[in-house]
Amino acid sequence: MMQIQTAETQYSQPILVAVNKPFDDENGFQALCSHPMFAALGSQDLRHLVRQSRRLRLGHHQLLYRQDMPAHHFFFVISGRLRLYRLDSSGIDRTLDSVAPGDCFAEVMIYADPPRYACYAEALKASDVLMIPVKAYQELIERNPRYAQAALRHYAQRAVSRFHDLEIMTVQSARDRLIRYLIDLLPNGAEKGGEVELPLPKCLVASRLAMQPETFSRILADLKANGLVRVNRSKLLISDPQRLMAISQ
Repeated sequence: MMQIQTAETQYSQPILVAVNKPFDDENGFQALCSHPMFAALGSQDLRHLVRQSRRLRLGHHQLLYRQDMPAHHFFFVISGRLRLYRLDSSGIDRTLDSVAPGDCFAEVMIYADPPRYACYAEALKASDVLMIPVKAYQELIERNPRYAQAALRHYAQRAVSRFHDLEIMTVQSARDRLIRYLIDLLPNGAEKGGEVELPLPKCLVASRLAMQPETFSRILADLKANGLVRVNRSKLLISDPQRLMAISQ
């Protein structure tokens, strides 16, 4: 069954506020520079923004922020992986997405009014994130329209991705939702097979796809029995994605 949590038990978990550790990782800084939210920024402006930011270290299952909490920062993942999820009115934990190194999240808060986080963010393992002040980024884009245009292009791309996610979730069959999800994990989509790794534990992938963990396991076992996938823990080999897609059409 899906994990059920009440607001009281979830709020009791600690939230990391700040760690005074400089962002001096050159590889991480280069990844930040290449992200669409920051690629258009001049070197001086970007380094000024980083100096106003804080590097945070999150432990396994530690919360970064809560749903509906006032939002004064957005985040860039340096290392690790985080899960974004909501609690619905009945207290059921619904996984929305996962974020990995090189990803930005909660960046919509730059334009939100009032700015409140729409979900919870939880570290799935030890993770480092850069906590970026919303106000500092707002000041940059107000001074330079080119920065604002780059941010809006990023939001447009994210909107297209969300529409695709919505399309998957409106598919009636749980099997078809899982197949589309697996195909999306392949670097070249349905064009070429390969090995993929689930970005979340299987029970959370099930939650992400609005199905029970038992349903997820049964469908995956059926795909494996029919030679459509090979499973090795969190890794799946899809040798013929076209054949896999054919059974969902």
